[in-house]
Amino acid sequence: MTRTYRRASSVLAADLPWIPTLTEEQRLAFRARGETLAAWLLQHLEAPAGEGATEMIRQASASAAEYGRIASGAGLSLSQTVEGFLRFRAPFHQELARAAHRRGFDTVEATSLLAAAERAMDQLLVATMRGHSLRTRRGGSSALLPSAATGPGSGT
Repeated sequence: MTRTYRRASSVLAADLPWIPTLTEEQRLAFRARGETLAAWLLQHLEAPAGEGATEMIRQASASAAEYGRIASGAGLSLSQTVEGFLRFRAPFHQELARAAHRRGFDTVEATSLLAAAERAMDQLLVATMRGHSLRTRRGGSSALLPSAATGPGSGT
């Protein structure tokens, strides 16, 4: 799923007029944070309801907030940050629907999965906006790279 999602999101990114203004370092920071966020989101969607799922969405929200801070540090406005988030949201949902179909989910299961993903994405968008707003209000450093790779499977 990750490979297909990355390919689709790369095509969509070309439509964002501010993408070419980013440095390679900034693009890599966004990519790393986005991949971490997507990995936590997938872990959340696959986890049984309860503490495990709650921890996964908490981790995804922390990644989303960092994404917002990185965007603010790169000089992107809140509307540009939201635009970027929304642009990458669509291919995630499309690939999730294809994965549900490949796995043989019935209509109820697929609808439930997509509804859960939509609710989670709403939370992540709010976390992204909060991260951007906090970074903007505080000023802070202009460091654009995440402090560490802390996604699922990274050993942390």
